[in-house]
Amino acid sequence: MSVRFIKQVYHQLPVIFRLLLSITALMLFFGTIIHLVEPNQFPTVFEGIWWAIVTGATVGYGDYVPLTIPGKIVAITLILSGGGLVAFYITTLSAATVQHEKDLLEGKLQFKGSNHYIFIGWNERTRRLIDLTIENSPSTQIVLIDRTLKSVEYRHYPVHFIKGDPTEDDTLKKANISLAQRVLISADISAKNERQADNDTILSTVAIRGNNKHVLIIAEILTRVQIENALRAGATTIIRTNDFISGLFYHELSHTASSTPFEDLLQLMKTQQFHHTKITEDLHEKTFSELSTIQTKQQHILLGIIRNHDYYLNCAPTFVLKQGDIVISLVAWKN
Repeated sequence: MSVRFIKQVYHQLPVIFRLLLSITALMLFFGTIIHLVEPNQFPTVFEGIWWAIVTGATVGYGDYVPLTIPGKIVAITLILSGGGLVAFYITTLSAATVQHEKDLLEGKLQFKGSNHYIFIGWNERTRRLIDLTIENSPSTQIVLIDRTLKSVEYRHYPVHFIKGDPTEDDTLKKANISLAQRVLISADISAKNERQADNDTILSTVAIRGNNKHVLIIAEILTRVQIENALRAGATTIIRTNDFISGLFYHELSHTASSTPFEDLLQLMKTQQFHHTKITEDLHEKTFSELSTIQTKQQHILLGIIRNHDYYLNCAPTFVLKQGDIVISLVAWKN
């Protein structure tokens, strides 16, 4: 191993590690020298190193003190050289800690975890989604990507913020996209129009799918004409926000005075999750009523059946189950 190679490796290390290596070498050197100069006062190299560290850090316990003139000269040299180096190391370490916090706040640091969720786009919907995710799954790690935010404080929103364009590979790599579990792309409501917002969502989907072929991508699409394009781009699930909101508006306009569709649905989504399961062989040819009894014992709320991609909700009690049917039910989040 050449000296040139060692120098290259050394200079590629962060400043803090280089300073730490320098201090370690310096303390070892002076600890060995003082042991050789005053073997009676410093019987082992370890005592010499201990004295060198205490002296260089200006702590000065006084448990080991050089008594001879050569020993005192060694101490003076250590104080003049090592003291400043230790102080510089502590200052650099403090500055690096502050800079790290600043970079984290401003979304400049790479995320190094795995099996995490990535949320793209900051808006009120995303904020509420973060709250719900943390409330129902506190252990889930969340990465937020946004190009407009200046900073995100972890104490307010416990997410790893990355500032950047989600259509660029560098930004996605900072979010460790290759090891992500799910990605949600929220439509950019600040775009000029809904079509432009959908175009941005599709571009982000293409970039994500190019970096991770298996990650689940949930994309919010505002216009019907772009749904197929989003699926072609690689989206796993499409959230049709306008269709959902329009349906909710209709319920609010048409419901009876004694019901509150919006509040009912909001509470339902906060406490329950939709659950799809294929029926097992022992359920073939059983009725919807019999299935409902079984689901109730499991604390599941039976909603309906999916058969050949068609939805059958609130079926008649005599509705007969068939092979391949998928049961739609509600399950509490805590389950």
